[in-house]
Amino acid sequence: MPSPPKTSDDAIIAAARKLVRRHGRDGFSLAHVAAAVGIKAPSLYGRFADRSALVAAVELSLWRELGQALSRAPRRTDPVAALSELARAYRAFAKANPREYALLFDARAEHSVKATEARTASMAPALPTFVALVGESAALAAARVLTPFLHGFVTMELAGAFRLGGGIDAAFEHGVATILEGLVQRRRAPRRAGQRRRKQRTR
Repeated sequence: MPSPPKTSDDAIIAAARKLVRRHGRDGFSLAHVAAAVGIKAPSLYGRFADRSALVAAVELSLWRELGQALSRAPRRTDPVAALSELARAYRAFAKANPREYALLFDARAEHSVKATEARTASMAPALPTFVALVGESAALAAARVLTPFLHGFVTMELAGAFRLGGGIDAAFEHGVATILEGLVQRRRAPRRAGQRRRKQRTR
């Protein structure tokens, strides 16, 4: 009868994530991971082809966790309020997991089909709200306006780049509100133009 495995993929991924949190992407080896779960390094190769494969598995787990964090954001019926809550949840995740968050946007991040699916799934809680805000045809473009702001803001915040004074929380809220209000106004502008043309034709 074969002996039971001494560890699991989930335990190995969790150990690697802890090492990422402490030392960053490049600050540990497979030997460190093996020691953390109580096995010998060669045993890891039966589960992960190499260090890059293990880091990719950590990335996938992080995308799933980000999606879960967004899904737990307070629900609001108004799409502007709902997206504001999602933006706060995104920032909170990044601040709670700074080195793990950096891993997701590293130039060496995984670009496999699984990784793309994981990224897409992580944003799934937000997409229906973008549809409610600007309509289905413009929802993805709107998401691509807000998301870079969120990423840029939290990346600079985590790097300690905001040194000119003022409230960082207030600046974040101002930025999110400005973008969302601009998206709403852009959607309303064609409607107003259409209404003006109809009025002119009826005169």
